[in-house]
Amino acid sequence: MLPQYALTDLYRKDTDHRIPDFLLEAVDTGILQRIGHIGMNCGCEYTSFERFRNGRHYTRLSHSLGVSMIVWKHTGDPAQAMAGLLHDIATPVFAHVIDFLKGDYLKQEATEKGTAEMISHSQELQKVLEKYGLKTEQVSNYHLYPIADNESPCLCADRLEYTLGNTYFFEYASLAEIEELYADVHVCKTEDGKVELVFQHPEQAERFGYLGLKCSEVYVSDEDRYSMQALSEIVGMAIRQHVLSEKDLYGTEDRVTEVLSSSPQTQAQWKWFCCLNRIERAAEPGEHGRWRCIKAKKRCIDPWIENAGRLSRISARFSDALTAFQSASQEDWLRGYSEGR
Repeated sequence: MLPQYALTDLYRKDTDHRIPDFLLEAVDTGILQRIGHIGMNCGCEYTSFERFRNGRHYTRLSHSLGVSMIVWKHTGDPAQAMAGLLHDIATPVFAHVIDFLKGDYLKQEATEKGTAEMISHSQELQKVLEKYGLKTEQVSNYHLYPIADNESPCLCADRLEYTLGNTYFFEYASLAEIEELYADVHVCKTEDGKVELVFQHPEQAERFGYLGLKCSEVYVSDEDRYSMQALSEIVGMAIRQHVLSEKDLYGTEDRVTEVLSSSPQTQAQWKWFCCLNRIERAAEPGEHGRWRCIKAKKRCIDPWIENAGRLSRISARFSDALTAFQSASQEDWLRGYSEGR
């Protein structure tokens, strides 16, 4: 079953308006259908912050299919496209919240572990791979393929898709504007001689650069950081009290939220979390309340413009904005409130 996602049609436009059979058959496996029940906004969707509560539904499966279609468009290589599709299959419920639980809030890479093992243990998926002449080692590490993934701040299919997806989710741009951006992207070699997704026109690169920065600011906003930390503590408590098991984290959010909302040990905490709607910031923690000092990974993209170079080298204004974002302090203490609920 394909995810209902507005950008899927956009990604199909340059691929004969169809998704290749090898991707469709993989999407229908249980291992991929599971991540159709994992949100892209790391549990913040369950709070009462307006930017998250009012957004459109956006799942790891929607994102992964988008990544695979972008890779397929620019490479025509089934192995690379399949690696893009499978790159998030090891994502647990609430995604990077579990990185916070494991103390990996700055790199946020702990949730990537187990991808190859999950692929090799899925009989359904192995049948699909075998049918199309693909092997686990070809599709279990999308970091091998620079169009699928590369080092920040370069642009790859993963960063392109989640930036366009969140731009749509947060209503920062219309579908028509997103389509214009996507149509301007193609592949060429950049400063290190490696291939990268690049923009053909400076105005589109700058538009995308600022949209990416706007999304990045959301990822490390007070609301986002505090919500992820708070939810990681609730999940940790649930595991310690045997309300949830580690295995449950690799199920669906529907099931886990049902447990958290109905268990006597977690019911009140979950209700408090779902009602979060305001954050207080202070230089020092107060005597009362759930004060937390939370650092989080800063994601950024500095797109390359064909025949011109990095946007930050061409636009002083964008360079200043990027520097300000990267240097912004995360030393303040935060406290969440569930007011009027």
